[in-house]
Order: sequence, then structure tokens, then C-alpha cells
Amino acid sequence: MMFKSRIKWAALLGLMFSLASLAVHLLLAKVSTAELVQHGLVNVFVDDMGTSVLGTKGVAHRKLWDKVKMLESLLPYSNPRTPFPDPSERSNGFVYAKISGGFEKIRTSIADLVVVSRLLNATLVIPELQESGHSRGISSKYSSFSYIYNVEQFRAALKSDVGIVKSLPSKYKEGKKKKLFPTLNPASSASPSYYAKEVLPLLKKSKVIELVISDGGCLQNILPPRWVEYQRLRCRVAFHALRFRSEIVDLGHQMVRRLRASGQPYLAYHPGLAMDTLAYHGCAELFQDLHTELIQHRRRMKMIKRKIVGDELSVDSHTRKRDGSCPLMPEEVGLILRSLGYPPTTRIYLAGAETFGGQRVVIPLRAMYTNLVDRTSLCSKRELLNLVGPEPLENDPVQPPPAKSVHQQKEEWDKAGPRPRPLPPPPGRPLYRYEKEGWYGWIQEKDVEPEPSPNDMREQAHRLLWAALDYLVSVEAEAFIPGFHNDGSLWPDFSSLVMGHRLYEMASWRTYRPNRKYVAGLFSKSSENLYHPKHKWTLSLQEHLNKSLGEDGLLRELKRSKSASFLSYPIPECSCRSAGSANILSLVYRDMDECPQWMENSIKPEMEEDIASENEPRMDEEQFYERGERDEAEGNEKMPLIDLDVEMDLDD
Repeated sequence: MMFKSRIKWAALLGLMFSLASLAVHLLLAKVSTAELVQHGLVNVFVDDMGTSVLGTKGVAHRKLWDKVKMLESLLPYSNPRTPFPDPSERSNGFVYAKISGGFEKIRTSIADLVVVSRLLNATLVIPELQESGHSRGISSKYSSFSYIYNVEQFRAALKSDVGIVKSLPSKYKEGKKKKLFPTLNPASSASPSYYAKEVLPLLKKSKVIELVISDGGCLQNILPPRWVEYQRLRCRVAFHALRFRSEIVDLGHQMVRRLRASGQPYLAYHPGLAMDTLAYHGCAELFQDLHTELIQHRRRMKMIKRKIVGDELSVDSHTRKRDGSCPLMPEEVGLILRSLGYPPTTRIYLAGAETFGGQRVVIPLRAMYTNLVDRTSLCSKRELLNLVGPEPLENDPVQPPPAKSVHQQKEEWDKAGPRPRPLPPPPGRPLYRYEKEGWYGWIQEKDVEPEPSPNDMREQAHRLLWAALDYLVSVEAEAFIPGFHNDGSLWPDFSSLVMGHRLYEMASWRTYRPNRKYVAGLFSKSSENLYHPKHKWTLSLQEHLNKSLGEDGLLRELKRSKSASFLSYPIPECSCRSAGSANILSLVYRDMDECPQWMENSIKPEMEEDIASENEPRMDEEQFYERGERDEAEGNEKMPLIDLDVEMDLDD
């Protein structure tokens, strides 16, 4: 009897311990989500166990990640060099602006707007960003400007350059509502004389003018030499005043720390596969089926009908690609990185809020580099939702399309013409959401692209946040390579802005500047053996990419990028050179201003550190390339790793 009683007590005690253990596990799961997510993120990366992170960095590491020695003497210096008085207390009036467009257009437009306000001796009202207005359904916690940028930092950083207020004085607000003030739509190529002769008289008369900026800027990029201080003002705006709000900065830095876990460097890559850019250049044939039709529709409706493009609708995309007018596809970028010697375990951050073609076009790159991640891999859903903030409830439920008779469906199909159509879903499967309201839905039904729903507009505002995160991570990367930049459209593009920021802030960090026409020619010569190219082909590609890091790449960008966007190439106006570096720099930069003494003193410790690292033992060139091939072979064996959802939509 006593024995049975002890068994019961032991069973009861075991049950109590089990319940207590379950309660503790549930509590940990609830309060430690962030820590568990972080633990999972650390395991996302497949590390090269053959390389000691804490040990000496050999020549293999240096050739892939070291700074460009020739550019180490270039330092950021956008302070005024000549008398540049504080803004006059007697302002000529107020400049109020509405800015439309994506992240790149917003950033360049704000820099131009500050310079224009200074030219007019006007007080700038914090501009309204159309993409993040409250009509988009964003959180009421933020204004359109503060949704992305830190308003107080913006005002404090420019207090010596231009007067800035958060809103118009109350005596002018009624006039704004009644639209009593003149409204102007300046072109991105507007000259200073345009503002002096046409805008300034209107400002002095009405005291308030409204600018509607939709072209990615409102002032020409190249200014006469006597206006050089205004170019430096552009740099102070873009690289010092336009800081993201604290939540974006904190999450961006957290992403960088996760990418650099275990002391590993990372490379950032932006594909540049946006529908507008592809439609502008006629790159539809590089894609298939529905994506081709979407690009052609955008080219016809938005580019040709509005006379943005003077070409025909159908052009030879492959010829355009050989001319360098189409982007490098992710697969080609993967082959470029392989030829440079980056091992399969290299950590690569995939930037870009929109990658047209979805995950399908990224699959070849992911197969070559398993440590390819983006914001959704590095951040939990909770972290991204916290960045968005509390938003009003969704008021746009998806409604299924009205049922159609067989006769109606046949009649619409007969009228549709020869263009390819997506197949209907097989019987027995419900319609997915995207088939009801997305690309597939409207292409099947009509030729006119539907008006964006409230949810679509909200997602467009979210893209600004994702682009801000991508921008932070890309600027901080040890190496950066663009898929599409400097495309000749005269629109600012994401990659060019990142490259310009890196050139200003840390010119010596590795920024590849591939000549797409040259690279496309190399790929066409080896189209049948891309994954096993000849050694001479690999050496040619390596030589081109390594030269693009230094003088050759910079000279090419000077000729092409600066006229399209000053912020993509802010030197020599916004830089200085360290003392005694004139012989290192090319003729283009020998006349650059010498840095002040206080800057020289601040960089001496870093230079001593670099000299010490150079004295470490090195391996020769042959050992380096043998090591790269061995790493690649080993990486292919241990390649499984980021777990992909088997039900992931490849067109997402």
C-alpha cells in the first residue's frame, strides 16, 4: 500500500514539474521573441570554416575587402571654403513644396529645394512628400516628412544655411487652402537664372510660392564654378541633414551588426530591376510571358503616350543589353563575383524594395551564394511592423470578381488579340488574392491599369521605409556592386545615390563601377561556357572590375553620372585631399583643396593601423587563386542553407 502511495506522489510531482516546464517555455516564447529571432538569424549564414575570422587576414581577404589605396587620401569636406553668410533675417517669403516620386527622387529633390530656397533668400517650409501623405493610410504618428526623415536634425544641420519652419505662419494658411498663391512646376534642369528672373519677383509679390516637384529635382546638376558653394550645400543636405528617423537608423544598424556577426564583412548588391526603368529602356524581352507584357504595357501607356520615350513600342532588348542599356541580371552578377574570387559563403545583402520578376530572377544568384539575404531575412515581422507604426484598419477588403457567363468569357477572349494570356487556375483550386486584384486580374480583364487601391498606396509608402533600410545597409557595406546605375534616363537612381554617398563619406571603400556594355560583350563571347569560362576571359573581367574601383571607374562616372545627378558624384567639390597626396592622385584631382589640419590629425591613427596590417605575412598571386578555387569547391559541398518556403510565390 505504501509503495502504491509513493508511486502516486511521484507521478503527481512529475506532472507538476511538466506543467511548470511548459509554463516557463511559453513565457520565454512570449517575452524573448527578439532574442530567439536573433539566434535564428545567426544560423542563417553558412560560414567558411576554413577561414579563421580572428586570425591574420591574408592576401585573399585583402584582395576582396581591403580599401582602395589610391583613394584613401580623399576625405569628406563639404564646409564652405569662401564667405558664406548666414541666412538673412529679412526673408523674401516662404517656399512650400510638394514632392512626388520614389525614394531616389525625394532625396535629390529635397537637396535641390534647399539650394533654391537659399538662392531666393526664402524660408523653407518642411516639404510635403506625396508618397507618404496621410491619404496613403500611414500611421497618424508621423507627418509625410517625418515618416522617413528626422525633422529636428534637418533643421539643426541647416540652421546656418537656410531658415526652415515646420509649417506656414497662420496668416498664410487660409490663402494656401484657397490656392491664392502662385504654383510652379520647375523642371529638373531649371537654371539659377530661371529662379532669379521668374520665380523671385513672384515670391516678393505674394510672399508665398508653391513648388510641385515631380521630376526628381528642381535645379540643374552642373552649376557654373562661381556657384560651387551651392554644390557644397547640396552635399550638406544629402549627407548630413537628411538623416532617417531614429527607428529606421536603429533597425538599419542592427541589420549591419547581424551581417557582420562573427567578424565577417559583407557585400551589398542592388539589382536595379524596376518596371519603369525596364520599360524606359525597352528591356521587356529579357523576361518571360506576363512580365514581358507588363513592361510593354508600362512602356506604351506611361512612356510613349506621354512622349517620355520617342522609340517604338517593340525594340530588340538583346541589342539594348549589348549596348549597356539594360541591367545586369542577378545570375550575371553572381558570375562576376565568382570571377573576382568571392567564395560561395560570401555574405551578400540584396537591396531593393522592388525587384521586378520576383524571386524567380534571383534563384541563380542564390544557388551560387547561399548567404544571400534581404531585409525579410535579417528582420522579424515584428521589427518591420514596429517601423511602420500603428496604422488604421484595412478598409479595402478584397471582393471576388463578378461571375461571367461562358458566352461573355468566350467573347472577351476572342476580342483580346494575339498577346499571351495567363492560364486560368485549374478546377478545384480557389482563386488566390493576386489573381483577384493584382497583375493577373487586370491583364485578363482590360488594357487599362487599375487605379491603386488604399492598400496599394499604403504599400508604396512602406517601400520608402524599406528603401531607407536598404540605403543604410548599402552605404555601410565593405563592398558594393550595382546591377543597374547611370542608365542615361536623367532620373536619379538608387545605386548611383549609394555610390555617391560612399564616394563622399569613404571614397576608399570598395565600390565596383562596371561598364555594362563591356561586361555584356564579355558575356556574349562566353555564352556557352558561362559557368566554366576560359582563364583569359576571367582575367579580362577581373581586370575591368578591379580598375573600376579606382581612377578608370571614377573618370567614367565623371563623364556620365554627374550630369544626371550631382549627388552621385560629389567630388571634387565636396572633398579634400590629405597633405602630400598630390602625387598619388590623378591630374583630375591634384587641384583639389588640401584638408585642414584638424582633419589630418584625426586620420593619423587609422593610417598607422593600416600600415601595421600591411606588414602581416602574405601569400602570392598563384596561392590566392588556388585558394579561391578551393573555397568555391568546398562551398558547393556545404551549400544547403537558407530554408526557403516550398509554397513561396516565385513572382512575389
